[in-house]
Amino acid sequence: MVGFKPTDVPPTAAVKFVGAGTAACIADLITFPLDTAKVRLQIQGENKVAVEARTAQYRGVFGTMATMVKNEGPRSLYNGLVAGLQRQMSFASVRIGLYDSVKHFYTKGSEHAGIGSRLLAGCTTGAMAVAVAQPTDVVKVRFQAQARIEGGRRYQGTLDAYKTIAREEGVRGLWKGTSPNITRNALVNCAELVTYDLIKDALLKYNLMTDNLPCHFTSAFGAGFCTTVIASPVDVVKTRYMNSAPGQYGSAVKCALAMLRKEGPLAFYKGFTPSFLRLGSWNVVMFVTYEQLKRAMMAARGSREAPF
Repeated sequence: MVGFKPTDVPPTAAVKFVGAGTAACIADLITFPLDTAKVRLQIQGENKVAVEARTAQYRGVFGTMATMVKNEGPRSLYNGLVAGLQRQMSFASVRIGLYDSVKHFYTKGSEHAGIGSRLLAGCTTGAMAVAVAQPTDVVKVRFQAQARIEGGRRYQGTLDAYKTIAREEGVRGLWKGTSPNITRNALVNCAELVTYDLIKDALLKYNLMTDNLPCHFTSAFGAGFCTTVIASPVDVVKTRYMNSAPGQYGSAVKCALAMLRKEGPLAFYKGFTPSFLRLGSWNVVMFVTYEQLKRAMMAARGSREAPF
């Protein structure tokens, strides 16, 4: 057995809630530069001058990261990290930590959950998470998109970003892009959590693997690939719309139509490689850490409660 052994007592909702947020923060710390590169590639081409010049400032995942380090310094790869960690503690705790509880609610406590119940649970927790954490996502994207060249920085700090957005765009500005983000996270949650659930269940059911690190790694990697394929188009629109200036796009739908008209259908898969690298690695780190944290926390709880 690799890692912590499964405990006899299943993890509580509180353990899952805290464990999911913590595991997501650890995954973000490791994969954040890939996410920043993805955002830069997704918004590239938005500027009319850049499109007319037909020149790409960023080329490829690692080329983007190298260009950012050269022009803005290595710290630019972690622009928006504070907001990103705030987002994960509020966002992942809800969408991942409450997934099993909501799934059991829809199945009325039955251990055998069908595809419909899993999809419904994924959509529910994904929407709940967006409602709670949307402002942190807006600030994170704005920080990742801003370059430290040509006129300085857009925001001076995380708190300044919240205040500036609320002052210039109103409180509604902090919830900008909520609609495409709910759509994206319904897709992401369903693809990510349900795929992980199904792959893991199949591996255990047919005795291909035991419930340990290799099983969690394989399930997470498969979930990351499926999620990237399904969610990339919505993710690109979400990033463009959330980063846009007030009045640039009337709605997320208009943003998508403008992309299609000016840049063609392939624009919806801009940044696909960094998206997959990021989501694949993020899923592996997050799910492996999450599974181990649940077991470690339940083991610690059991040792405290055990009589001497």
